[in-house]
Amino acid sequence: MFIEGKNREIPIYRQCELIRLGRSSYYYKPRGVGSDDLEVMHLIDEQYTKTPFYGIRRITEVLRRLGYIINHKRVSRLMRIMGLEAIYPKPRLSKTRIENRKYPYLLKGISIERPNQVWSSDITYIRLIRGFVYLVAIMDWFSRYILSWAVSNTLDVYFCIEALEQALKINRPVIFNSDQGSQFTSDLFTGKLLENGIQISMDGRGRVYDNIFVERLWRTVKYEEVYLNDYSDMRDGKAGLSSYFKFYNNERIHQSLGYRTPREIYYDIDERLNPTCFASQKHLMSRIVPSLSSVLSQDSVQCAPSGHKQEIIHLKNTSILS
Repeated sequence: MFIEGKNREIPIYRQCELIRLGRSSYYYKPRGVGSDDLEVMHLIDEQYTKTPFYGIRRITEVLRRLGYIINHKRVSRLMRIMGLEAIYPKPRLSKTRIENRKYPYLLKGISIERPNQVWSSDITYIRLIRGFVYLVAIMDWFSRYILSWAVSNTLDVYFCIEALEQALKINRPVIFNSDQGSQFTSDLFTGKLLENGIQISMDGRGRVYDNIFVERLWRTVKYEEVYLNDYSDMRDGKAGLSSYFKFYNNERIHQSLGYRTPREIYYDIDERLNPTCFASQKHLMSRIVPSLSSVLSQDSVQCAPSGHKQEIIHLKNTSILS
C-alpha cells in the first residue's frame, strides 16, 4: 500500500491526492461473498460444467426452475466473480483490449505428435464449503500429463506464474496455448514465456475447441474429485487436489491414450508403442487441428518415421506442486 496511515507529516487526504487515489477507495473494505451467493455460485458451477454453452439468461432460467428468485443481473455478477463466460460465438470478436497484447492461435493445421510440443493452461472455479478458490493447471496436450497446478483465492497473475515456473522446471514446450484472460495476456506471464523461447498461442474468444483438452480436464476433476468431496477450506482443497492429480497422472488410464496413463505417455513413450492406440485421439484432433507433416522445432523431441529409432528425452520425475 502506498498510503502511510501513521504518517503525521502528510495527511491521508494529501497522500491520496499525490497518487490520484480517491479517499473512498482507500477506506473501502471489501465484503466477503455471502452464504446465499455462495449457494447460488455452487449451482452455477455445476450447471456450467454440464453446459458451458449456457449463457447468463439460460443459467438464470435453470436457477428459477430450481425455485430461486433471481434475475440475470445477479447471475452476471456472480459469473464474473467466478471467472466464467459462456462458450459461444460473440459479436466483435476481433476487437482487442489495448492494455495487453493478444497473440494469434497457432494450433490450426498442426498435428500434435509428441510430448512438449504444446502445453496448455486455463483457470477454473473450485467450490469450498465456506467459500471458493481458483485453480490453474498446465497440461501437456499430447499426453494429457499435468505438469503443474496452483490455487489462489484471487484471480491474479501470480499463482499462474507460480504454476508456470514449476512446469518449466520439468521441460519447456514449443508452443504454449491459453485463453485471452488477463492473467495469461499480462506482460509478467507472456514475458516469462518469451524469455524461454516459447511461442505463444491464444484461443479465439468464444471458441470451445481451441482449448478443448483443458476444458475436459476441468469436467473430469470436478465430477471425479471436487463434487464428491466437500472441501472445508483452501488447505483441505489443496490436499484433495494434490491427491487427485497424482492419481490422474500416474494411475488414471485414458481410452484416447490406448488405456495408458498420462505419465506413461509423457515419460516412457518409445518406438514399441503401437501407433494405432491413438486412433481415437487422432480422430478428435483431425476435427480440431488437421494433420500436417510440419516440424515446429528442430531441437524438439520428434517422432521418427516407422522403422527408425526414436530419440526420446527421458525426464527426471517431478513432484506435484502443492
